[in-house]
Amino acid sequence: MGKKQHQSDKMYLTATEWATFYGGKKAKAPDKAKFRRLPFSCCSLSLQPFEHPLCTKEGVIFDLMNIVPFLKKYGVSPVTGKPMSAKELVKLHFHKNSQDKYHCPVTFKQFNENTHIVAIKTTGNVFAYDAVDRLNYKTKNFRDLLTDEAFTKADVITIQDPTNLDKFNLANFYHVKNNLKVPDEEEEDLKSSKRNLKSINRETMDILDELDREYKPQEKQSETKKRADKFNAAHFSTGAVAASFTSTAVNPETQHESAIIDEDVVRYKYVKKKAYVRIITNKGMLNVELHSDMVPKTCENFLKLCQKGYYNGTIFHRSIRNFMIQGGDPTGTGTGGESIWESPFKDEFKPNLTHTGRGVLSMANSGPNTNKSQFFITYRSCRHLDQKHTVFGKVVGGLETIDKMEAVPCDKKDKPEKELRIEACQVFVDPYTEADEQLAKDRAGQVEKERLEAVAAKQPAAKKQDNKLKTFKQGVGKYINPAIKAPSLELGDEPSKKKKKTMASGFGNFSNW
Repeated sequence: MGKKQHQSDKMYLTATEWATFYGGKKAKAPDKAKFRRLPFSCCSLSLQPFEHPLCTKEGVIFDLMNIVPFLKKYGVSPVTGKPMSAKELVKLHFHKNSQDKYHCPVTFKQFNENTHIVAIKTTGNVFAYDAVDRLNYKTKNFRDLLTDEAFTKADVITIQDPTNLDKFNLANFYHVKNNLKVPDEEEEDLKSSKRNLKSINRETMDILDELDREYKPQEKQSETKKRADKFNAAHFSTGAVAASFTSTAVNPETQHESAIIDEDVVRYKYVKKKAYVRIITNKGMLNVELHSDMVPKTCENFLKLCQKGYYNGTIFHRSIRNFMIQGGDPTGTGTGGESIWESPFKDEFKPNLTHTGRGVLSMANSGPNTNKSQFFITYRSCRHLDQKHTVFGKVVGGLETIDKMEAVPCDKKDKPEKELRIEACQVFVDPYTEADEQLAKDRAGQVEKERLEAVAAKQPAAKKQDNKLKTFKQGVGKYINPAIKAPSLELGDEPSKKKKKTMASGFGNFSNW
């Protein structure tokens, strides 16, 4: 027995065994793995079995119903991509046996994937190569075996050669690589909007045709993805990485991004002042102070509505003596009105803002978080409305106007008998404009700072100074410079002598006791 005959028998799989025998990753995938063969009985354009076969001089087969529209639109070969016309195609005549299989009409040999098949260009008849080789080439009888029509060797077209199948490789087809297609008329009819109309008159047909000519689909506006900056970046992420890791329905994400805080929340941090508005009514003027520094969203809604003249011409539709007067509804019914965001917004309750005293300005609503445009002014304290209606201002001038409005009699539905109308609203101080300008200025400064830092990062870093200690000799004291002498004693200076302690003997006079 030879030595070391079992040296490769290990109790585990080696890397070579796994890569070569047991399906491991190969070093390089062979080119044959990309080969996708098309059967000879299929059209090279539709990749479906042909019904009216035509072929080129290279033996590539197409179906008549597919190749003609393709050549009209593109004018190139679907397989090679070279220019081609319909005149270059040859009509083929395939023969079938009783089992509806293609076969040679001379030898009756059934065609398969390993059969060498040829066609005669002058007649289009398809034979097995064995029949042509034995009955034409060897006998030098160059006449068609069915029609007896003369031909030459150049007229023999190879349809399928088992030793050369490159032309049947789907991966190399020009129309497959470039995704070239000819739209089907039936599919276009199914997509047409008129296919469900059974009977229409001439006028309707003209209108639909004009609509098809003039209609232009709305262009989709590509939304630019908003990124967080220093001012609106939250202290938490968007959660996209975790979601993509736990769910296959989410696109994979590998980088954490900070969530973006709502822009209004960022702006309201810059609002430090109170706003002032004058409401001009048909009974006089009301000067109002708005608590924009404490309830910014509610005050901004009221301020913007005043600036765009939303309250001009509206009436106070409800007034209850010793309680309040309500307005801000353009319809004058108490059921209308909308905010600047065209949707109700949330309440902003503050413990230090209460319905205490006369002239408190507060929001009217129909329930929690249903604030729109309606507001009311109190005639007296209404502490039962705290934490139910948002207090956002107070009347600081024109209390006599409130007296006149309260004195107007009302009907059974609390509607003033004489019209109390808001003529106009004048905004004196708008802290939101100042906040927007300051925020824009800070953002511009941050962008410029980041730009300068990026420019500085691209510049080559300065060479670091060599801080290594210099050695002057070997051994102890190698870092001491001998040129620097130790300070010596000057002339006349004498070193101080140590005082000698006198040793006392005896007891002395006991004076220290």
